[in-house]
Amino acid sequence: MQSEESAFNAISPVVVALAVAIFGIELILTVSARGILGGGEGVGWRLSAIEHFAFFGPVLDYMIEIGGFTLKDSARFVTYPFVHFGFIHALFVIVFVLALGKMVSETVSARAVLMVFFGSSAFGALAYAAILNDPSPLVGGRTPAYGLIGAYTFVLWARLGAVGGPQMQAFTLIGFLMGIQLIFSLLFGPRNDWIAEIAGFLFGFAITPLVAPGGMQHLLARLRDR
Repeated sequence: MQSEESAFNAISPVVVALAVAIFGIELILTVSARGILGGGEGVGWRLSAIEHFAFFGPVLDYMIEIGGFTLKDSARFVTYPFVHFGFIHALFVIVFVLALGKMVSETVSARAVLMVFFGSSAFGALAYAAILNDPSPLVGGRTPAYGLIGAYTFVLWARLGAVGGPQMQAFTLIGFLMGIQLIFSLLFGPRNDWIAEIAGFLFGFAITPLVAPGGMQHLLARLRDR
């Protein structure tokens, strides 16, 4: 019992809060879809949540057209990670957020974890809209989860460099995940949201040296060595 509590307490409260928020919203949508909550109207809550909180590529076009940002549409850049297509979709995200968030929070502050999570969400959505002309909604927390993977990759890359280890090993996880995505694309058809996920990864990797202790100094030292 004590070891289980120690393992739970080792996870940053910020990471736990993100996971709980995702789980809580998904629980409400799952229960309502079965008519247990909200009655007949509850069945349509998931579609309503996607309509109001998911990110759509045309949102960026609309903002550019009007030359400004509305609060409602701007919020979509950071609200879409909390709405999912189903319970399994959300469950995978929660596992990634808890696992990667724990490892990243061991090196950077809670504030930095939030910067990676929400920053990669926004950057991923921006890339999704700018690169594609896809009206399909961008939904789910995979993009910020990939941002946490990017942050963890930088931390591991820096540690391996500090001890003279093979730094390319730091990219094993993202390489494995991209391989899995390629297999799924071949089996079930391509998904365009991989662009947002890669953008999230790149943001997480790039921002970590700015928020990790000694991160930028290490990066500059490595660049000078080259």
